[in-house]
Amino acid sequence: MVSSPYRLAIVGTGGIAGAHADSVRSHLDGRIEMTAAVDPDTARLEAFQERFGVEKGYASLKELLDSEELDLIDLCTPPGLHAEGAIAGLEAGVGVICEKPPALSLAEFDRIAAAAAASEADFAVISQHRFGSAAQRVRNMLASGVLGCLAVAKCDTLWFRPEEYFAVDWRGRWESEGGGPTMGHGIHQIDTLLSIVGPWSEVVATAHRHRRATNTEDVSHAIVTLANGASVAITNSLLSPRETSQIRLDFDTATVELEHLYGYGDDNWSVTPIPAATEEVMQAWGGEPRDIGSGHAAQFTAVADALDGKSAPPVTVSDARSTLELITAIYASAFSGKAVRAGEIDPTSTYYQRMDGPGAPWPDRK
Repeated sequence: MVSSPYRLAIVGTGGIAGAHADSVRSHLDGRIEMTAAVDPDTARLEAFQERFGVEKGYASLKELLDSEELDLIDLCTPPGLHAEGAIAGLEAGVGVICEKPPALSLAEFDRIAAAAAASEADFAVISQHRFGSAAQRVRNMLASGVLGCLAVAKCDTLWFRPEEYFAVDWRGRWESEGGGPTMGHGIHQIDTLLSIVGPWSEVVATAHRHRRATNTEDVSHAIVTLANGASVAITNSLLSPRETSQIRLDFDTATVELEHLYGYGDDNWSVTPIPAATEEVMQAWGGEPRDIGSGHAAQFTAVADALDGKSAPPVTVSDARSTLELITAIYASAFSGKAVRAGEIDPTSTYYQRMDGPGAPWPDRK
């Protein structure tokens, strides 16, 4: 048992906070201790404290930071509060772990990045699907050369959210959620994809609002050209009754596939090599690491490991910005009708300030 666990406070005690707290309490062997929680809703805060045995509760982040000595705050608030909370924590010298999306726009994210650069503390984004052992093995195989080069890929987030899901007032609005399934749901798979295949260079996209009474899209499609020349087709949907999340990667020597829903284990992956490379590919696929599922526990373990080694916790500011920039570019391409290149969306662009830029091509519904 660790004698001096890292002190963590959870900010926001809604649904996702429970998943974080379960991971910290059940899988970290005391390495991270939940010392406090924050929520302006007293009843919800007290219920969270009782459920997870959190001694101290505060109505605001300011009260927390003024009162507690912390190593980390874990932002589980709605997306519209992420930038404000992250900057406050960093300015107080406290490390920040932030749920996705980390910000509503590149402009907000760059404010966080500036605060992180000026702070002794670090900023990291929850990207739990990077941390499963199978994803790490694929990255290792790619780095070793056994897979050759990537030629073509797909990355699909096909989920279903009924109309009542959007009764929560911050959902389905550009100004409070930042976008629809591309931003709030597909970001998980897009981030995992980029962690394997590397940087992107250009995107052509469409976005549609077919069914839901939201301001944001409910479906998007994108064709992404990677920096290495490979092409990726990405679909994000909230209109798909058979829900699934899929990544398919066609390399020179093998097809690598992942299919899951909200988290994967090794068994959710498959590798199909070409006959001439079967032995070499399957030997590499049978290596280490193994038996670590994706999820918050895997990422919090990596955070604790980083703190033990006094290094920056994963996922870095640079990692998170690359994913957010691609999502921004998908919206910019969809609404402008033009291809968008990496680095093109700068502070002079309306899409830098808001994901919908000058506005989506449909009337507001909320």
